[in-house]
Amino acid sequence: KEKENGFSSPPRIKDEPEDDGYFAPPKEDIKPLKRPREEDDKKKKPKKEEEQKWKWWEEERYPEGIKWKFLEHKGPVFAPPYEPLPESVKFYYDGKVMKLSPKAEEVATFFAKMLDHEYTTKEIFRKNFFKDWRKEMTNEEKNIITNLSKCDFTQMSQYFKAQSEARKQMSKEEKLKIKEENEKLLKEYGFCVMDNHRERIANFKIEPPGLFRGRGNHPKMGMLKRRIMPEDIIINCSKDAKVPSPPTGHKWKEVRHDNKVTWLVSWTENIQGSIKYIMLNPSSRIKGEKDWQKYETARRLKKCVDKIRNQYREDWKSKEMKVRQRAVALYFIDKLALRAGNEKEEGETADTVGCCSLRVEHINLHPELDGQEYVVEFDFLGKDSIRYYNKVPVEKRVFKNLQLFMENKQPEDDLFDRLNTGILNKHLQDLMEGLTAKVFRTYNASITLQQQLKELTAPDENIPAKILSYNRANRAVAILCNHQRAPPKTFEKSMMNLQSKIDAKKEQLADARRDLKSAKADAKVLKDAKTKKVVESKKKAVQRLEEQLMKLEVQATDREENKQIALGTSKLNYLDPRITVAWCKKWGVPIEKIYNKTQREKFAWAIDMADEDYEF
Repeated sequence: KEKENGFSSPPRIKDEPEDDGYFAPPKEDIKPLKRPREEDDKKKKPKKEEEQKWKWWEEERYPEGIKWKFLEHKGPVFAPPYEPLPESVKFYYDGKVMKLSPKAEEVATFFAKMLDHEYTTKEIFRKNFFKDWRKEMTNEEKNIITNLSKCDFTQMSQYFKAQSEARKQMSKEEKLKIKEENEKLLKEYGFCVMDNHRERIANFKIEPPGLFRGRGNHPKMGMLKRRIMPEDIIINCSKDAKVPSPPTGHKWKEVRHDNKVTWLVSWTENIQGSIKYIMLNPSSRIKGEKDWQKYETARRLKKCVDKIRNQYREDWKSKEMKVRQRAVALYFIDKLALRAGNEKEEGETADTVGCCSLRVEHINLHPELDGQEYVVEFDFLGKDSIRYYNKVPVEKRVFKNLQLFMENKQPEDDLFDRLNTGILNKHLQDLMEGLTAKVFRTYNASITLQQQLKELTAPDENIPAKILSYNRANRAVAILCNHQRAPPKTFEKSMMNLQSKIDAKKEQLADARRDLKSAKADAKVLKDAKTKKVVESKKKAVQRLEEQLMKLEVQATDREENKQIALGTSKLNYLDPRITVAWCKKWGVPIEKIYNKTQREKFAWAIDMADEDYEF
């Protein structure tokens, strides 16, 4: 949701590991550096700190519903106040310079900053922006500014571009000063004390005002996200904790002491009326425990999934239409990892659907297609307005039921008109405690990864080839979950750079092979120890270059295959990390090659818990 609102304060966890291993120099090239003992002692210190990390998974868990016993924090950091534009930066209306009031000018800057973005060309964005902007104007401004097309934001836009460029050109000293200020802020507001442990907070900054973007063709894009004030904020901490002080002259909306929730701060945003939270970092006990619980629930499903599958197959023949629809929907959720899909108010969100909210227009039935029988063709917008397009052969009874569900219906009618997520989830709870549509998704994603790793990993492969196998297994899961992405803007350029490195390495290898051939010829003639040593040295150089070339070529294959698939979402949210940890331990792949530092902190419990024989 933060992303949907065009804002995300916590740093995103990157998809790629920090070191992909492709450019690691061969061991022969690395000469050990002698360090003074004092430095050695310094080097050992971080390890001690790591040992002191809170191993909460080894402690007794709290009673059901209790999240913490003590919680103290400093509250949120608010967005800085608006700074008016310099006098030299002009706004024009109908070709004439016009001085805007501070409130109207601030909202105008939000539009100016986005002037080069395609959003500002969309009619719905422009209409919503102009309507909300006029609410911030004085009566005099409202009377003059009646047409957005007559507004000229060019100078404002150029000013912000110049500011952005100036930030890029900052000196090292200036950048260091900003970094130090941010670290100071993080130190003061970025941590809380929970049950005698210092825990990192994920997003301690309140999102600044701006224009709502949304995903896809969101009906509310362009609306004004208002500035959040202390009076909008609910603080949550323990009764015996020091309550954070609001900014001078302000007061909090409310202070709560609710240890059955995990949030520290909350407020309601004005666009969709949704509640926003400040939560703990993914590496915290609360988040880790929730993850662990999620994967344990999915493992419980493994024990009864066959029984559930047999049950919904029987239900395809039910005399009740409601039962049949539920059984077919559950088949899709299980087989295709579809989301359940919630009911939505019209005009409140983009027109995205899930399994229960599919309409007749979203599927086509083909008795035969591409040599396969009973094929269902899906075409709809799923979560985040990402298109789901798939042609799937299904069982005959599913196909016949779909024909029945579609009879005498218009394209805009519901496919499952006797079903909603409430009915489905109640049925799932009856089948297994804690079972939801998402558990099927987690189960199918994790079991797919485990099966794929067994099939794809060859014992005699080197580490880069094993990483390629891992990414291919992860990719199978991402495809199952429909985790697509647009190819990165820099994709072509980075592939060209990589190809240049491959070409250069091939030339180096050709030269090294020539040198080896020449050395062998000399050795035949001279037959002494010195020339034999030269031949051995040249052989090693050739082997080293062959390995480096292979690493580069593997990397090129991996990048090309991942061009339109986002591996990060499934890796961080749907795959039991213990499967990955066990695989790394079994095949001698350093865990850093798969999980970067942030991810290793998030999955510390799994890294400590799983051995190489772990089975999901």
